[in-house]
Amino acid sequence: MSLPETLMKRLHAAPAGEPEWLTEKRRAGASYFETVGFPTRRDEAWKYTDMSRFSDLEFGQADNAELDQASYDALKLDIDACRLVFVDGLFNAELSDLDSMPEGVAITPLSQALKSDQPAVSEQLGHLTGIDFSAFSALNTALTGEGAIVTIGKRQAVEKPIYLLFISRNNAAPVMSHPRILVNCDTESEATLIEHYAGEQGAANLTNVVTEIEMAPASRLSHYKLQEASQSEYHVASIQVDQKRDTNFISHNLNLGGAVVRNDLVSDLNDENATVDLLGLFFGQDRQHIDNHTKVNHNAPRTYSNENYKGILDGRARGVFNGRVYIKRDAQQVLGYQNNANLLLSDRAEIDTKPELEIYADDVQCSHGTTTGQLDENAIFALRARGIDEQMARGLLTLAFANEVMERIHHRVLTDRVERAVAGKLPDRFNLESLVEDTSL
Repeated sequence: MSLPETLMKRLHAAPAGEPEWLTEKRRAGASYFETVGFPTRRDEAWKYTDMSRFSDLEFGQADNAELDQASYDALKLDIDACRLVFVDGLFNAELSDLDSMPEGVAITPLSQALKSDQPAVSEQLGHLTGIDFSAFSALNTALTGEGAIVTIGKRQAVEKPIYLLFISRNNAAPVMSHPRILVNCDTESEATLIEHYAGEQGAANLTNVVTEIEMAPASRLSHYKLQEASQSEYHVASIQVDQKRDTNFISHNLNLGGAVVRNDLVSDLNDENATVDLLGLFFGQDRQHIDNHTKVNHNAPRTYSNENYKGILDGRARGVFNGRVYIKRDAQQVLGYQNNANLLLSDRAEIDTKPELEIYADDVQCSHGTTTGQLDENAIFALRARGIDEQMARGLLTLAFANEVMERIHHRVLTDRVERAVAGKLPDRFNLESLVEDTSL
């Protein structure tokens, strides 16, 4: 497969003065990517999402991180947090706020850490998500230059969320960015991390992000990923988590935007009593294409996983869910649950769903399931009988369907974004919880 000329040039143009170890990683990533190219439907993991179109697209590179205040105010989350802001993949120090960072917590732009050649960066970058994870992870390794390093110190409980905001501008010509996020949670630490991807209307860029999370024993991390890219944008995310003994990782994967979106999320439960909750909600309309691939590897006995993904699709949108639970030989007394429910608001919307269990131990409790349906017309009629117009009734029931995932979100600013995307602004008098029983899924 031929690759865009501008991309070929960038693959072989390592920045001057960078550490030798990074140059070597770039070369390896570039070589791997040139060999495999962008994935096509012939690749099993991409059979429902054809990325070969990228071979015909030309993406440039941003040369500044300027952003007017109005755009920033419209896209950011209004939340009290330690904040790093990136614009088209470049760090914007003026919009960032690290003044309130508590003792024992370090948050550093990747570019600054690379300049100082911190040993921790060379040890962690690519340790979990190698170039063979996917073609896009190889491309990220070859072209990464910015991102964030988040370190939570031993026994530190961080009260404020750590907020990483990635803004995509409506440029004259589309650009690509490849952020790398490295998270290290030390023993008995606790924190909340928010990754937020937002695009100006009309933006047509490519964001290809890789997040590597290492969790030491007894650490806890609540991870929110809110994706609100423009409906002309491409968004690819690879997230991998290494969980040690007694760790607890909660993932909230919220996808509301993007023309073509792909999320790969892998959790490795590598020691006893490691627990993971994967909560996902994706909402597509018009011709959006949203693909979620998850994998939980139970590599040790007495590990626990619970997954609940919900999809809402309107117009001619297409969703993909492929969730896999893998239980290694001799990983006994494992609990693993998985569920995917989908709501189609249009006869032209489409969902491809494939929950999987792969078990090599005999003392386990596991289940998986999937359902797909439409709104209950009787429930719509019941709401209209209460004086609610049809559009609002459908919006309320759609939110009631999503409520099982939304009620686990502990930040109102995030649930507000989901509500506005799915149902518009609703009057405060409606009690969403009371409507859950009216849904058929």
